[in-house]
Amino acid sequence: MKILVAPQEFKGSISALSASEAAKNGILRVFPEAEVVLCPVADGGDGTLETLVEVSGGEVRTCSVQNPIGETIQAQWGAMGDGVTAVIEMARTSGLALLSLDERDPLNASTYGLGQAISEALNEGFRKFIVGIGGSATNDAGAGMAQALGANLLDARGNTISFGGAALSSLQTVDISNMDSRIKESKFLVACDVSNPLTGEEGASAVYGPQKGATPEMVQRLDDALSNFATVVKKDLKKDVAEMSGAGAAGGLGAGMMAFMGAELKAGVDIVLDTVNLRDKLSSVDLVITGEGGMDFQTIYNKAPIGVARIASEHNIPTIAIAGLLGSNFKIVHEHGIRAATSIVNGPITLEEASDRAFELISDSVEESLRFISVGMDLV
Repeated sequence: MKILVAPQEFKGSISALSASEAAKNGILRVFPEAEVVLCPVADGGDGTLETLVEVSGGEVRTCSVQNPIGETIQAQWGAMGDGVTAVIEMARTSGLALLSLDERDPLNASTYGLGQAISEALNEGFRKFIVGIGGSATNDAGAGMAQALGANLLDARGNTISFGGAALSSLQTVDISNMDSRIKESKFLVACDVSNPLTGEEGASAVYGPQKGATPEMVQRLDDALSNFATVVKKDLKKDVAEMSGAGAAGGLGAGMMAFMGAELKAGVDIVLDTVNLRDKLSSVDLVITGEGGMDFQTIYNKAPIGVARIASEHNIPTIAIAGLLGSNFKIVHEHGIRAATSIVNGPITLEEASDRAFELISDSVEESLRFISVGMDLV
């Protein structure tokens, strides 16, 4: 028997790699001769950086950047083991979690720090980038990022515009002639799980602005500024980003990544599963085991376990799942390729204890699941 183990992290409890090793431990208790292939995964959100670094034998590095309001912080980025691919999460440079409630300022918050992190990776020789753009504090369409990388964003008088989304209202010229030339040598994949356009009722400002601290008046101001940005980008860069799917992600950073970096936007889970070569690893596999910390109705929306199950189904390989918690309407996953799901918790337990015992609980849960499979095999 050949079994592929492909869980994502159990958030706050155990990494994807350790969860995979725990599952392997449980498998071998029941099928000691089984061939077990470990393939830790992620969905492009939290834990993606660490998972891809661990899987590839890379390392987490640190660089100095400006946070959304211009303060110097230390931000982590991932250097994958291939020596070519960098993993950068904008939440670590320009994210909402970096600010207190009182510091949230969508009019002036900037993605400048993201550009600094990209520059650092370029300096280290990396030319392929996986960029996660969830959790942003900004609404500047990646203007700050572009400025950090050498772009000139000018007003009607030829002066550089200030940082932040509001400043885009005065933008008249986008000049990328002095942008870092190494960007043209590089490939950018952006983990994006939303399809919002840049502006309008479903755009960046209206949908995501309020959670970043924008009042209704600010939302309108920011939306108008992004509309002006799109107009100038179309004029100077010949790219029409206004209606592109995902342009409104992360305060318009989706648009900026496409306009300035030539990036491709894809579902985060698809980027990760391609990067870890899941399809190749499914060769001659009999069973797939996936999992996550909490499995519920939201799991079907581009979460890693569903991505794994979808690809396994294409190869007619059954998938089962383990979870820290089976939540509301979790059974909907059965309609999306996960044949069976079980919780690792088998009795009353505190969250702290469950986290501390995650390796043991995962091993035991997988063991019992495979004992059921063993019984079924005997009955056939």
